[in-house]
Amino acid sequence: MEVLSAAIEFQFTHSRTVLQFVNLKRDMKVTQEKLPSSQIGLNIEIDAEVSKKTYEKVVQNLARTANIPGFRKGKVPRQILIQRLGSERVKAAALEEILQNAVDAAIKQEKIDALGNYQVEPSFEQLINSFQPEQSVSFKVAVDVPPTVALSEYRNLTIKAEEVLYDEAQLEQYLSQKQSELATLVPVENRPAQQDDTVIVDYETFEATESGEKGESIADLKADEYKVELVEDRLLSGMLEGLVGMSPGEVKDVLVSFPADYPRTELASKDVIFTFSLKEIKSKELPNLDDDFASEISEHETFEELKKSLQEDFQKRAQDSTTENIHLAILDELVKSTEIELPETLIEQETQAVLTQTAMQMEQYGLDVNKLFTKENLPKLKANARPDAIKKLKEKLILEEIGKTEKLTVDPADLQEKIEQVKQELADRQVDDNRLRSYLEGELLSQKTLEWLQQKAQVELLPPGSTTAKPEEEAAVDTIDVKAEQTS
Repeated sequence: MEVLSAAIEFQFTHSRTVLQFVNLKRDMKVTQEKLPSSQIGLNIEIDAEVSKKTYEKVVQNLARTANIPGFRKGKVPRQILIQRLGSERVKAAALEEILQNAVDAAIKQEKIDALGNYQVEPSFEQLINSFQPEQSVSFKVAVDVPPTVALSEYRNLTIKAEEVLYDEAQLEQYLSQKQSELATLVPVENRPAQQDDTVIVDYETFEATESGEKGESIADLKADEYKVELVEDRLLSGMLEGLVGMSPGEVKDVLVSFPADYPRTELASKDVIFTFSLKEIKSKELPNLDDDFASEISEHETFEELKKSLQEDFQKRAQDSTTENIHLAILDELVKSTEIELPETLIEQETQAVLTQTAMQMEQYGLDVNKLFTKENLPKLKANARPDAIKKLKEKLILEEIGKTEKLTVDPADLQEKIEQVKQELADRQVDDNRLRSYLEGELLSQKTLEWLQQKAQVELLPPGSTTAKPEEEAAVDTIDVKAEQTS
């Protein structure tokens, strides 16, 4: 619901009247009905006597506190007070007291576990127009309540999930990458540049004319002693082909195409001529895959120990990825087969949580959150996050209901261990211990519930790539910046 006081475009400096319903059955009549979207509708009728008493108390409070020129506080005649403040404003103040107190009392009387987000009918403005202090007040309020999760059969699910297999090539790729990181650059003589070499160049750039000739110089796109690694799929289109085969001292014009999504928009999708002057060629001298290499990149003393450890690690990652795929398939099946109506209050909370997590990830990547989370962008960001929030919320509520039904619990020792681990990771931040414990207990219980469901399910493992479309491979572009990378 709209916050009741937000509907009033003014503010009084009076203390709120506390409306006491002496006899609920006499002073206020309440009937309730079930509404969609996990809401309860309360039809409330306030007795005329309560309405009148509340109005009179509001007027008295205003008379004691209102600042009216020419009168001392507490000495303003009633008619002058109402005339100066406006009868509509006084009625609105009284009506606000009546509605808020009535809603609170009705929720308590009907023993409703309200989440908030009240919606009142008719609108506050309409109620003001029809409000007469000596008459009864009737209105309807819709209250968000915790949703009911109608579970379907979940103890013997049939699940298809993609299996992730350990690939020896992953180990070889990892070792090759570490070799490259520890490689020594050695000057090369008596041969031209080859792929995978590192070359040192001076360069300047020119706009390309329609005939492919040099046009105007691009003044801020040039550098001396710039280091370029001749690695396939990491350079701008045309650059690798142009540099491979050059020899020290050679000068060459190379036509290079900038991609459409290039960060400098004035260069995006443009053809530019680079004039390269090759100064030096260096090749990588890789370290041997031996015990020295193992001790350099790890705590293992021998290469065989390192290799065995890496194999076990990659195998575990493959197993964990397979388990994750099974759990995702279980969640998808549960969401499809479970009836659950979500209240807007919980959707809003979960949407905010999704946006908060997104912002934290952006900060970790060094991105400026304030540039994205602007007042203008926020409605669109919320709309985009809403489907993901609804899915996450359904998954969480379903797992909670299954855990409750099956009486699953979290091992206190496991919970405490997880708490200590997270506290160490967040040592530089203030942490609410109670909230952290509650959150982690929920996470561990969800994980335990998924493991329990996996044990009960009939799982068919499918070959890698059979359930997901393979995304198009995007080449990583190692762009040349205005500031040159100087050789040491």
